[in-house]
Amino acid sequence: MKKYLDTFRNKWVKFGTVSVLYILFVIWLRSPLWFLGLAVIYDIYISKKVKWAFWKDKKGEAKGLRGWADAIIFAVVAVTFIRIFFIEAYTIPTGSMEKSLLIGDYLFVDKITYGPRIPNTPLSFPLVHNILPFTQITKSYLEWIKWDYKRLAGLRKIKRDDIVVFNFPHGDTVLIADPTGDFYEWRRNAGKNYTLKKSDYVVRPVDKKDHYVKRCIAIPGDTMQIIDGDVYVNGKKQKDITQKQYRYKIQTDGRAITNKAWNDMDISMSDRRNAFAGITLTYENFEKIRKMPNVISIERIKNYPDPSLFPFDKQYGWDVDNYGPIWIPQKGVEIELTLDNLSLYRRIIDIYENNDLTVKDGEIFINGEKTDRYTFKMDYYWMMGDNRHNSLDSRYWGYVPEDHVTGKPVIIWFSSDTEKSFPKNIRWGRLFSGIK
Repeated sequence: MKKYLDTFRNKWVKFGTVSVLYILFVIWLRSPLWFLGLAVIYDIYISKKVKWAFWKDKKGEAKGLRGWADAIIFAVVAVTFIRIFFIEAYTIPTGSMEKSLLIGDYLFVDKITYGPRIPNTPLSFPLVHNILPFTQITKSYLEWIKWDYKRLAGLRKIKRDDIVVFNFPHGDTVLIADPTGDFYEWRRNAGKNYTLKKSDYVVRPVDKKDHYVKRCIAIPGDTMQIIDGDVYVNGKKQKDITQKQYRYKIQTDGRAITNKAWNDMDISMSDRRNAFAGITLTYENFEKIRKMPNVISIERIKNYPDPSLFPFDKQYGWDVDNYGPIWIPQKGVEIELTLDNLSLYRRIIDIYENNDLTVKDGEIFINGEKTDRYTFKMDYYWMMGDNRHNSLDSRYWGYVPEDHVTGKPVIIWFSSDTEKSFPKNIRWGRLFSGIK
């Protein structure tokens, strides 16, 4: 045993092992310039000309405050590396994925499955997303260095019905007064009557937009349509999702549904308080309520109206339950571009794919050239929440570009009910459970 341990202590064995792992990592990065790092590895293990750990003494030890600093720096670097390339923790702030995911669920999101993104803004305060701790608006990143979109090789592409974490497509501009709202919805409505100052809003790069989690309904090249609340992709009805919810109107004979009955169905207090406008239920809970002796009728609200639906064009006349058909753009596909379909693709061309799009005298110009064709540079996805009548999703802001995809949630490592006090607030049955 000692012989094997002595072998692994050999400086050449250490150098060879670390070098092989580093070479594989650089190949994954697809950035040959990083091969220069092999010179640093050689010096650390073999030549030892440079004292890289300058804060340590001759014996290679860091004592006192320097020891604490050494441990903290190593931990921050290691965790940052893991967050970028392998796995990251997120929390669920809204009920758009109820009951598949609950408010208060804490998730581990896998970056390997779809391939990790290289950060657009590498100069960032460690272990936070876009706002510095204990502040409301102070950016946690610097834009002195900006990198173009690049995704490393993953295990597979996004599949239909995958649950996906991604950056909010409309999150490039955020109102300081309403940081969780949709700036573009505000602009279409009340905002058109206001003149904004630079201090009223903040502009964020893709990797610093807020995170959303939804189910991928359609992938690039698909045609998606919603008919009476049911999703059809390429003419086929979506497979059944047991936790899918719709909003229902309930009429009783005057006797209220008891709190115990609501609790048994895991209906939150916030949902109960809004029941006058309809309450969101899974099919299982719908059946339970329908059979209650004090319930006279229970009907699903259909043709649920909303004036804020993408593509914000009256000619389509779509609603939440009857939407489309709509084609999901695919990288490399060329389409005919007209004034009639421009509203479907304007944001893709102008914002996501960074072109200068203008319309003049009834003609379309891209980067100063008149055209009636466009070829997409990226793949796009259609994301929707399982809580179909209580979800801000692709029906409200359109396609999700591939460069916005963060990863795939795989494990609920903790879950807390915000409406209950400790220890009843801990949802023990959800701890370390998988996500479907």
